[in-house]
Amino acid sequence: MDFLTPQRWKDYELIDTGGLEKLERFGQFILARPEPQAVWKKALSESEWEKIAYARYRRNKGTDPAKSENFDKGEWIRMKKIPDQWKISFQYKNMDLRFRLGLTAFGHIGVFPEQAVNWEFIYDFISGRNDKQGKDGQAKGFRVLNLFAYTGGASLAAKAAGAEVVHVDSSKPTLNWAREMMELSNLDGIRWVVEDALKFIRREAKRGNKYNGIILDPPAYGRGPEGEKWMLQDSIDEMISHCSEILLPSESFMIFSLYSMGFSSLIAENLVKTHFQTGRLNETAELFFPDRNGRKLPLGTLLRLTD
Repeated sequence: MDFLTPQRWKDYELIDTGGLEKLERFGQFILARPEPQAVWKKALSESEWEKIAYARYRRNKGTDPAKSENFDKGEWIRMKKIPDQWKISFQYKNMDLRFRLGLTAFGHIGVFPEQAVNWEFIYDFISGRNDKQGKDGQAKGFRVLNLFAYTGGASLAAKAAGAEVVHVDSSKPTLNWAREMMELSNLDGIRWVVEDALKFIRREAKRGNKYNGIILDPPAYGRGPEGEKWMLQDSIDEMISHCSEILLPSESFMIFSLYSMGFSSLIAENLVKTHFQTGRLNETAELFFPDRNGRKLPLGTLLRLTD
C-alpha cells in the first residue's frame, strides 16, 4: 500500500495536530477543527492555537446518527474577524480549480484538501487518452460519474480534462455550491443530479448506461432527498456491484475512497475482487498530510481501479 499526500497546495497547510484537533490554513485564514485521529499531544501550546486561529469549531455531543438529524452538528467560535465566505485555488498543469469556502454547521468548509491527489490522477488519466482527444487537446466522449460528490473537486478536475461529467449529491444546497465552484473555475457543462446515489446508480445499471470513470467517496451515513437512508456497512456491497455493471471494461478507472468509520483498504480490495473481473490494475493507498512538525495525519484510504 502506498502513502500519498498532495504536493502542490499553496492555499492550504496543516499547521499543527493533536489533542483530537487540527490547525489548518485555508488561504489567509487559520481554522481549528476536530480530528478524532490526532490522539497525540499538540506541538504548539493552547495559547498559541488561540492566538493564531481565526475560528474554532466545537461539535455538539452526538447521538445515534441513524436517528438524529443533528448528529455531528456544532458551532463556530470566531476569535478574529473572518468573512462568511472566501476563495482559494489549486493549480496543476493546465487545471486551475477555484473553491468558495464557508463555515458550515457540520464543520466542513467546502473542500477536502487531501483529495487533490485524486484530482491530479483524474486529470492525467483523462487528458492522457490521446485516442479520445479532439483538436483542442481535450478528451471527447469520456464519461465520468461522481457519486456522493459534495462540492465537486473531482467533478471539476474531470471537466477540466474535457470529460462529460455527471455529478450526483442528495443535497440541493450542496449541489448549488458545487455549481458555483464550476463557474469560479471557468468551466461549464456538468450535469447536476439531486438524488440518492444508490437509487441513481440502480437506475443507470438497469438502463445499461456506461461510464469511463466512477468516483465515489461514501459517508458512513446519510439521507437522500426523499428521506432515503444510507448506512455504509449495509449498502456499500450493492453500490460496488452496480459500479461493476456500469464501468466500461477498458480505458476506464474507478476511485473508491474510504474515510468513514476508519475502514481498512482491505475492505475496498475485497469488495472490488467480489464484483469486478480480474485483470484490472488496482492500487491502494492511505492519504495523509504532514503538519509542520512532521507528524503525518491519516485522512482515509483509497483504491484506484484502472484498465
